[in-house]
Amino acid sequence: MTRRQSAPYWLNPANPEAPFPPVELALREPDGLLAVGGGLEPERLLNAYRHGIFPWYSEGQPILWWSPDPRTLLFPWQLKVSRSLRKTLRQQRFQVSLDTDFPGVIRGCAEPRRDEPGTWITVEIRQAYERLHQLGLAHSVETWRDGRLVGGLYGVALGRAFFGESMFSRVSDASKVAFVHLVRQLAAWDFALIDCQVHTLHLASLGAVEVPRREFIRQLEAALRFPDRSGPWRFDSPEPHA
Repeated sequence: MTRRQSAPYWLNPANPEAPFPPVELALREPDGLLAVGGGLEPERLLNAYRHGIFPWYSEGQPILWWSPDPRTLLFPWQLKVSRSLRKTLRQQRFQVSLDTDFPGVIRGCAEPRRDEPGTWITVEIRQAYERLHQLGLAHSVETWRDGRLVGGLYGVALGRAFFGESMFSRVSDASKVAFVHLVRQLAAWDFALIDCQVHTLHLASLGAVEVPRREFIRQLEAALRFPDRSGPWRFDSPEPHA
């Protein structure tokens, strides 16, 4: 599994089914760095998510695997929708869909941000998550206006846990609208948690909270006892407008 005796541990690229080190061994600084290397095969990625670990690295770096403490979660029943966002939802300016254009969403998420010089969503990352989408385990939410993709998000679903990866907006509120519709649908499907990974003010405004990693792992293990909701997703009701 490893060549080192302390974090970050080295993962063997030739063995995608090798177990990860226990998350308790992750570094405190940088917070949560657990392992380096390996690959982005479906087996390794799914194993990582099942143990509360995710990949995050920049182009030119080796693959870095993280499990920060505390962990930022959003419980579907605790979603907060601001007054201004409720107004946007009532205006029905967007059409929202599920699993209609996964490649388009992940390309949108990879677009440079105004305050960020590059992107962590490399070609390698895009290909890896598109493979998970083909397996029915990675999902996208799309926000459309006048037939044009203007926002969305993607993530991985295992058991009754959804692991959010990234979102994007080309017009104001497009990603927030996608997120609200996703959370409401996950609540209807009795999902237990949405893993938001790390704290941001944006996520906190939507109801995300920080919990100790050990508590996250406990809740994750409970959520994973349920069968995966795999395959293409669709909203229970006709595709909503917001």
